[in-house]
Amino acid sequence: MRNTSTKPKYTWQILLIIITVLILGLNAMPTLYGNNNALLISAVNSKQSVPNPQQLRNVMQQADIQVEQIINGQTDSKIVIAGDDEILIRGQQQLKTALGDEYHVRLGNQSAAPKWLQGLGMAPIKLGLDLSGGVLFVLEVDTHKADQERLSNVKDQVLQLMHDQGLRGISVKIPALDTNTDSDSKIELRFGNAQSAQLKKVITDLQQNMPGISYTQTADGSANLAYTEQSKTTFHQEIMTQALTTLRGRIEELGITEAVTQRQGKNRIRIELPGVKDPEQAKRIIGATASLDFYELASKDTVSAKNFSDENGQRLSVAPKPIFTGSNIENATAGRDEMGMALVNLTLDGLGGKKMSEFSRVNIGNPMVTIFSEYHKNTSDEMVKSSKVISVATIQAQLGNRFSITNLSSPQAASDLALLLRAGSLDAPITIVQQRTIQASLGQENVGNGIMALAIGLGITLIFMGLWYRKLGLIANASLVLNLVCLLGLMALLPNVVLTLPGIAGLVLTVGMAVDTNVLIFERIKEERLRGRSNFMAIETGYKEAFATILDANITTMITALILLSIGYGPVKGFAMTLSLGILTSMFTGVFVAHILTYLVKPQIVVKHKELN
Repeated sequence: MRNTSTKPKYTWQILLIIITVLILGLNAMPTLYGNNNALLISAVNSKQSVPNPQQLRNVMQQADIQVEQIINGQTDSKIVIAGDDEILIRGQQQLKTALGDEYHVRLGNQSAAPKWLQGLGMAPIKLGLDLSGGVLFVLEVDTHKADQERLSNVKDQVLQLMHDQGLRGISVKIPALDTNTDSDSKIELRFGNAQSAQLKKVITDLQQNMPGISYTQTADGSANLAYTEQSKTTFHQEIMTQALTTLRGRIEELGITEAVTQRQGKNRIRIELPGVKDPEQAKRIIGATASLDFYELASKDTVSAKNFSDENGQRLSVAPKPIFTGSNIENATAGRDEMGMALVNLTLDGLGGKKMSEFSRVNIGNPMVTIFSEYHKNTSDEMVKSSKVISVATIQAQLGNRFSITNLSSPQAASDLALLLRAGSLDAPITIVQQRTIQASLGQENVGNGIMALAIGLGITLIFMGLWYRKLGLIANASLVLNLVCLLGLMALLPNVVLTLPGIAGLVLTVGMAVDTNVLIFERIKEERLRGRSNFMAIETGYKEAFATILDANITTMITALILLSIGYGPVKGFAMTLSLGILTSMFTGVFVAHILTYLVKPQIVVKHKELN
């Protein structure tokens, strides 16, 4: 007796397939349309309105640039233009000339999909550096310089403690700084035997304030202070984590959402910026090692006061320890004061606001000095820290977590400083050791070659399956096409998924894996038919018995893909990401969808699929 209730039995599975394929298919569609070039306009002062669309259109017409669309928001505008990167850059220069320093003009892109798709929130798959063009940076974090800075702070603390306890005549120096070597940093102490007991009390207080400091007496009257190896290792890990977090924040401030930022080796960071058409702007912001510190002026009792010069060359002495640093800054925005001068409005976090409130409460009428510091390489290719005074403000009243830095040189300087402060300052200097620019034309060529390889592989596979398995081959081909649609839709739907050239290789491999799933099932069905089972029972047993083998094969491949995804970077990670998602979609279409399709066309197979006999 033939089972006539098969289709109603699978009603909910059919609905699930339709809904899943519809959602993922809609997400895959914008990828077919690609992106158009666009210019992003935003005001330097957040309170200033953006130009109206007609004004922007007129500026573009003066440069003979065709405007496809103008998207006007509350704080920014986007001009979608027709043309290549050369026309885009020409449009940027035209806007900068017409709008002046009051506005930022950045290069970007906009989905070319129909508005109804964009209205649903659908966007194309984000393309990696090798497919869209862009810039690759490899940065080196100078952890040794950070160690020296930290040890200098320890030295200042030791001198201040000895001064507070009336201890005199002790020599405190850092040999590595004096000889400019990369040897293990330590502080050497020289003292008299009579001072040994007092010095130990200083060291005890120091170790309470600065955990991780070890004290080693090397001989009578001499000792060393140094951080333990465990403390150094922890500090270096914190430095690298902080550098990664800061650089990611800076990239977000640049408006680049498809960037890849990851650690490479012991002290290097790899940054891929797909679609970046202005590498100098990215280099200026990402490679900056600027930091901001706020000091009180040094008093007569201050030991190891720091000296800085303002823009007029006047020397100022400040306390060795800042009131608070750029790490306490929660937000920073550029603006102008009542006289039209550029400034930066700061918002501090809870700890910074508390420090500012306590300091300003007891220092009304006294100045507070703002020091801007950055690292650069000198003529000897050595990393040198330079600092300058950018503000000396008299505290007029008790301040909280909001105040302003005034007297900045230009709106651009205020905007760059605000961007760096929002993203965070770096505790260790970084150096760009490698920079590589990939042109968009090369990226388009990679896309064309990759799609051609995928099309050839897919075409040969479809022909083979159709000729070898006939009706079952058509089912396999349908599930294979749905697999690609679902995979592309899933890659477009998930955040932080980027398609790279090795990722296209992953797509081709996914096609083979999906077909392999169907081959295992169909061969199992053949065996069951040879044993004399009916078509219905052969199909049922074939899918059931082959599932364990398919699951084992996919799990082992998934484990490998996840390992590559966790420890790989760049092209390796792109391949692993596509492969991982491809395994999920091939399991869904190759087993679940193909199973349902087989039952839907079962009467035709029962009648005409004689090659199984």
